[in-house]
Amino acid sequence: MKMKTKLLTLSTIFILSALALQAQIGIGFMAGVNFTNINGKDSNGDKLENSLLPGFHAGVNANIPVAPDFYFQPGILFSAKGAKNDFFTPPEPGDFTTTTRLSYIEMPLNLLYRPLLGQGFLLFGFGPYIAYGVTGKETSEYEAISYERSVIFNPTVANLNDLLENAYYRAFDAGGNIFFGYELSRGIFLQMNAQLGLRKINPKLDWVSDDKSSYRNIGYGFSLGYRF
Repeated sequence: MKMKTKLLTLSTIFILSALALQAQIGIGFMAGVNFTNINGKDSNGDKLENSLLPGFHAGVNANIPVAPDFYFQPGILFSAKGAKNDFFTPPEPGDFTTTTRLSYIEMPLNLLYRPLLGQGFLLFGFGPYIAYGVTGKETSEYEAISYERSVIFNPTVANLNDLLENAYYRAFDAGGNIFFGYELSRGIFLQMNAQLGLRKINPKLDWVSDDKSSYRNIGYGFSLGYRF
């Protein structure tokens, strides 16, 4: 909760500062669709066999000039991520799927190259992001049976029984962004985003001595926005 409070405080400071300096800073509002996955290895060290899950993102960012055509672009987003996965093998033949949905407050900190191109601007940016999980759920389905668990954001799980009631993930995530797009002279912009998580989001299992699991967020998406 402390990290969540810090992120919300930073976002408030950022928005207020941007509004105060809007004569020099371009404020942008954006929203779009995510196609995310959870890559990595399971507890035995085998590669996870997951598929993409659609989600969404929405938020605000600012273009702060640092040099001709170059900007520092911090932002604050609500981003829905996750994956449709096959973590477990059922004892009998049949389809068993687990859909993981994780929602984050996310802060990208990008460097943007924005040269004039035609009647608008080319957009190319990259940089790190930090994120904090705020809510989530995991739904498991086997034939006609469905079972839903709430996500608890905690870095460790004390015992196996805890996993019967809830799904556990680490709250803090971080990684890298890259995006490109185009901004019209009227301020409307469209861009494609890609993201690679660099931190493990699965918790430590206290009762497992040789846990090789390593889950990381990955995905891409499309954003539509307007810049003042």
